Parts: sequence; C-alpha cells; structure tokens
Amino acid sequence: MDHRMSHPLILTLDAHGVPHRWVTWQHACFYYAKDLVAWAAGEHCITIRGGINRSTGRRSEICANSIIAIKGRALSGKEQQRIPPLSNRELFRRDRHICAYCGEQLPGARLTRDHIVPVSQGGLDSWMNVVTACRHCNQRKSGRTPEQAGMELLYAPYVPNKAEYLILSNRNILADQMDFLARHVPEKSRLWPL
Repeated sequence: MDHRMSHPLILTLDAHGVPHRWVTWQHACFYYAKDLVAWAAGEHCITIRGGINRSTGRRSEICANSIIAIKGRALSGKEQQRIPPLSNRELFRRDRHICAYCGEQLPGARLTRDHIVPVSQGGLDSWMNVVTACRHCNQRKSGRTPEQAGMELLYAPYVPNKAEYLILSNRNILADQMDFLARHVPEKSRLWPL
C-alpha cells in the first residue's frame, strides 16, 4: 500500500447504528484485525494489503467498508460524549459562514467566534453561547451583550447533534456516508439542504 495515497475517513457507528466518529483506514484495520467490527455497510471498500505470509505465500488483505459498526466496549466512554467539541471551523460551518449580526457570508479567515454573553460578563465558551461574527461586527459589539450593544442576533445558536458534527468536521465525505448521516440530522437543522 502506498502510504502517501489519500484515503477517505471511515465512519464508525456503535453496534446500534448510531454515528460515533471518523477514523483513519489504519484505525479501521485495527478494528477488523481485533474482530471488533460488529457489521459493515456502505458502498465503498478500501482494500489494504499487507505482507506476504511465508507459509502460504499469500499476501494479507483487509477490506475496510466506508461505514463500520464497532462492538460493545471498543468505543471508550470519553469518546461517547454527548456535546461535540467546539472549534471555529465547525462553528463557522454550523452557521454557514454567515455573520449573526450583519448577515454577510464570508470566508473563515474573515470570521470570528463571538460570545453572545461575553466571557468578561460570565458567559461560557460553549455552543449555546457562541455565534459566527465578521470582524467588524465583533469589534463593534466589543465586550457587551447584543442588547447592550443595540445589535440584533439574526439566528440562534444550537448544539449540533453527533451526525451534524460529523458532517461539519469532515470535508471529504463519501456519498454513502453522507446518505447515512443525513438520516440522523433533524429536519430543522441549519445544515439543510445538505
């Protein structure tokens, strides 16, 4: 296998079919080798070839499906957290790169994370207290709440569910993976239309 080749990430699920996280093909091979794959789905299969067995003369091979369900305790508790981690990239994608105050759609380099209730006033750095803002609006709002600054929020923040977060965090999702994840995204999600 040419390790320089780029492979899509593998979508892992729990044994009940709930989306869990993205893993590399190497991590997927570990799950297959340890017999931790409960079932597999998806139209795509990544074939990984290993070394040649001396006694049989055959080359080892693992075919990793694009979607795999992992058995029982293989998914650690801390990775099963309900609230996805907050980062600017996923925040900007959640808000479709649109400033919550002026409504302008901009590239990520021209956007900032705005705390609705400023940290200086006791606001938390959490999904429910942050929105995307252009640099101009964020500076204008400064260390005030929208009400104190006389600025109106154009949309409300929300915590993305696990499927939404997985969509937000991967730029190269295969069609079968997107179809699977889309079934777990609420109808009222800001991600629609996908």
